[in-house]
Amino acid sequence: MNSPVIDPAVGMTDPAAALHPLFTRLVREFGARVVTPDSCAAWAAEGGDRVLLLGGDPVRFPEALDVAVVLPELRRAHGDRFAIGVAAREHEDALARQHGSQRWPALIFLRDGRYLGTLAGMHDWTDYVAQVGEMLARTPTRAPIGIAAAGADAPSCR
Repeated sequence: MNSPVIDPAVGMTDPAAALHPLFTRLVREFGARVVTPDSCAAWAAEGGDRVLLLGGDPVRFPEALDVAVVLPELRRAHGDRFAIGVAAREHEDALARQHGSQRWPALIFLRDGRYLGTLAGMHDWTDYVAQVGEMLARTPTRAPIGIAAAGADAPSCR
């Protein structure tokens, strides 16, 4: 894993630099945003459908790399309907707790800052496309246990 890089033009750390190269590809080539617990609510509330990738340690969960590769294809298969977020590695556990996710890798689906559901693991392509479609067809609901005082109208990121 690379160390964070300071961009001298803006004096800020490049959050994508600390990611696995396949996660960095999502940021640089597909407009994904690096999400932390502090930025999650604002990112999710920007509106529309959003998918947050919690990859976990790619050594322990190598299928996370497969998910990172197919995620842009899943988005394309659904008419580029959702924005992509990638959890910063050091914040994945906190974001998983916030969304009630217990398996790696996981895709957390949000709409207008509200929880739709979670897909964990890697799936066969046809099943994956169908499951993503089912997630995108859902009405926002109460987030799973682990999110403090979440109601159907509460934002899912805390």
